[in-house]
Amino acid sequence: MYRFLLTPRWWGINVFVLLAIPFCIFMGSWQLSRFEGRVQEHRSATKQAASDQHETARSLDSMLPVDKATSGRRVTASGHYGKQLLVPGRQVDGRSGFYVLTLLRTDSGKALPVVRGWLPGRVDAAKAPAAPGGEVTVTGALQASETPGDNGVSAQGGLPAGQTAAISSASLVNLVPYRLYDAWITLDRADSGMKAVPAAAPDGTGLDLKAFQNLGYTGEWFVFAGFVVFMWFRLLRREAEAARDAELGLVPQETPEPVTSG
Repeated sequence: MYRFLLTPRWWGINVFVLLAIPFCIFMGSWQLSRFEGRVQEHRSATKQAASDQHETARSLDSMLPVDKATSGRRVTASGHYGKQLLVPGRQVDGRSGFYVLTLLRTDSGKALPVVRGWLPGRVDAAKAPAAPGGEVTVTGALQASETPGDNGVSAQGGLPAGQTAAISSASLVNLVPYRLYDAWITLDRADSGMKAVPAAAPDGTGLDLKAFQNLGYTGEWFVFAGFVVFMWFRLLRREAEAARDAELGLVPQETPEPVTSG
């Protein structure tokens, strides 16, 4: 009854099934490993962030360039504050406000963007306290340059003078007359009554949409594998029933059409 399995048609079906199932399982397992990797990175980043708050600050230059290992680490730098900018549309503790960003001119000849704090409400230069004069030493969490349009960073252009949408060397190069570090820091303790801005986790380490997309793709690939098995058994059953009916003579005979004379 199962001789039909040896026909070329079924050879093709069987080969497809034998290739499709391992492929679907492999792809599902790979997507699952990507999700588990992101979960582990998130846990490590959270643990690292907690330990960073208590570790001894290191010199800025020793922690560059910024990567997953150095993002959020405490660094220290000295210099003189220069030009000040405001960064609108930033939220802290669920409230909307703006960052006060001041450029620290270091002895290296480069300027380091320093987020001195956050203030609630609409952008108002009169609210932003002036930076301390003279030589200062700052300590805060090291952060990578932001990318406009990612992680809630505005890509808005045409902002008024004295404002910037993103904190990055590419965005600031045309706004300040200094050479810039490709990094910035947020102070441990905000200046002059402002609220300190929490350090952000490195890109790709959070449980973001991409992480849950990996989990969704995992389920899809395993469903595909189950669907292939289901369809193979369904085709097998239907073919076997047809072969059994044929052996028992239960297949209806086609009635020949009557011949009509012209």
